[in-house]
Amino acid sequence: MPAQSNFQDAIREAQASALVGPNVVNKALPFVGGGMVLTAVGTFGGLSMVGTPAFMPLFWVALIGNLVLFFVAQGVANRGNNSTALPLLALYSLITGFTLSGLVALALSTAGIGGVGTAALATGATFLIASVYGRRMSDSVGQALGQVVGLGIIGLIIAMVIQLIGGIFLPGFGGSGFELMIAGFGTVLFTGAAFLDFYTMPRTYRDDQYLAGALSMYLTYINLFIFILRLVIALSGSSRD
Repeated sequence: MPAQSNFQDAIREAQASALVGPNVVNKALPFVGGGMVLTAVGTFGGLSMVGTPAFMPLFWVALIGNLVLFFVAQGVANRGNNSTALPLLALYSLITGFTLSGLVALALSTAGIGGVGTAALATGATFLIASVYGRRMSDSVGQALGQVVGLGIIGLIIAMVIQLIGGIFLPGFGGSGFELMIAGFGTVLFTGAAFLDFYTMPRTYRDDQYLAGALSMYLTYINLFIFILRLVIALSGSSRD
């Protein structure tokens, strides 16, 4: 029995040593929630401007500015400079909401408020389930899921580039079926990523890098919401055909 106990203690110590930031998830979660609230505020602000002459110019400025802001904020957060990173990430979340307002407006016109609500509830439910089961993920499952998600993101990017280029040169390229495939695949992929975040964050970020971890998790759930919303729009369009 003592030998078995020592062996089990050694296993626990080895598993604990693999955690770079054992408390980083709990520290990051309030900031993930705050980012989501700011994104909602930005989306409502954008919705109030959709259809006005100023919306599209502001949309492109916000989109390009947000891309630059992301890399700046990520670099600052990765260095653990949280006092500087926090306002940058708050601004990033707010502008992200503005850039999403066009998609949300399209969803409201095709699927109604119920479609947008379904996407938001599905994203929230995924978060709750992932927060429970993602923490309990074994190393073998976590590493395998990480490889699948990584390859899946590459495939998703390729498919979206094909969709974009095809749409430019061939209007109506792929049709609703192609969009439905991309939206469904993206939803499944980022659902897996949602579970994976709870496994990878403590193994990737130190406790003082909680804002970098919060940004990573925020992006996962924003993308999950986007693809669920695209799926809702595609399904609504298919049902009308």
